[in-house]
Amino acid sequence: MEPRQVKTAADARKIVEARGLSHVKVGVVDSDGIVRGKYMARDKFFSALEGGFGFCDVVLGWDSNDQLYDNTTYTGWHTAYPDAFVRVLPETCRAVPTEGDMLMFMGEFMGPAEAVCPRGALRRVLARAKDMGFSVYAAFEYEFFLFEETPHSVREKNYRDLKPITPGFFGYSGLRSSVHADFYHDLLQLAERMDFRLEGLHTETGPGVLEAAIMVDDAISAADKAVLFKLYTKVLAQKRGWMATFMSKWSKDWPGQSGHIHMSLKDKAGKSAFFDDKAEHKMSKTMRHFVAGQQKLMPELLAMVAQTVNAYTRLIPGFWAPTDATWGVENRTTALRVIPGSAKSQRVEYRIAAADANPYVILAAALGSGLWGIEQKLEPEAPVKGNSYAVKHPARLGLPRTLWDSAQALRKSKAARHLFGDDFVEHYAATREWEEREYRRAITDWQLQRYFEII
Repeated sequence: MEPRQVKTAADARKIVEARGLSHVKVGVVDSDGIVRGKYMARDKFFSALEGGFGFCDVVLGWDSNDQLYDNTTYTGWHTAYPDAFVRVLPETCRAVPTEGDMLMFMGEFMGPAEAVCPRGALRRVLARAKDMGFSVYAAFEYEFFLFEETPHSVREKNYRDLKPITPGFFGYSGLRSSVHADFYHDLLQLAERMDFRLEGLHTETGPGVLEAAIMVDDAISAADKAVLFKLYTKVLAQKRGWMATFMSKWSKDWPGQSGHIHMSLKDKAGKSAFFDDKAEHKMSKTMRHFVAGQQKLMPELLAMVAQTVNAYTRLIPGFWAPTDATWGVENRTTALRVIPGSAKSQRVEYRIAAADANPYVILAAALGSGLWGIEQKLEPEAPVKGNSYAVKHPARLGLPRTLWDSAQALRKSKAARHLFGDDFVEHYAATREWEEREYRRAITDWQLQRYFEII
């Protein structure tokens, strides 16, 4: 049996036994989109397949730097950080080519923790789509920078004067990709073997920056693949003495890094719910309502999309990132890009997304807002033609400019509470407020240079 043929607990037990493994890898994803996991002994894993296993719920109560939140109610010192239960997902079984015959399984929180679990939030939105008669398909594409650095060297350099693997601007370069073909081939092969197959891989504009497009799949599988792609791209880079970063923007001199999502819906008959050959831009009424919902709720849900302080440095004019809740047809200056095509290819690209966003959370936001638009039968604003940066848009299309403001908008959003639940909104908004508070404590190089002597 191949790992991707595993569908049931019995299948999982069978493949582990067939490989003679003493341990397997298990992982869950925290609020920031980081995989947290461990090696689990075979007997314990077999038991977990039936009834789940306990995982300290601190992974839902700390930030990306393992600092404990002091503003969340789900967990904290007041609950004494008990175990939360995690269900193993047999269908996520993957070979781990970098570790011999090792297998990896993803999990998700259940019980009370399910209300604040990122994967759980996406599943709830997908259940809503199913009740509405839709199946959802998505594909993530990521930009990421590669450096000739190690986790030690970047700290020794204090993250300054870092050396990208290649210099200068050179998008879609045949030269760069050929010189470093061994890394490209390794990543393409790893993606094949771990089933996050890449539709395309090429250099982007900037020093050492690549773009990878993951092949389309059903929504939950697409998000799983995005999580694994980011993790194992970093693994592959570090094993060769490099580092990959997916942070939104690492330098003021270069464009930010996107994590765009392409999305489409199918109806109960398996036909495109977005395609109408007789309509303008071939957009069905369902697609128009979907885009309208995404546009309408984008300012309220931005904290789920731009989840770091750094993400807001990317949302500036002229750097290939949108600055307002706009849409257009084949327009890469807008937040939503409608891509007309055949019944098979008609879709919308959610371009507001950054590479550092949690795949489960951002897809829940993008999908949930679209479904809300369908439910409310909303109509989108007029599409933007030409350069969106040159247009003065209505204030209602403006986006929050800081993570703190985005978190407040999320807290106040009735639609968000309707879509994701009060517990998720309260917990997630609190984690983003914490992130902003941590930033405010920092004394930056800019502040020192600005104020140390002169002020």
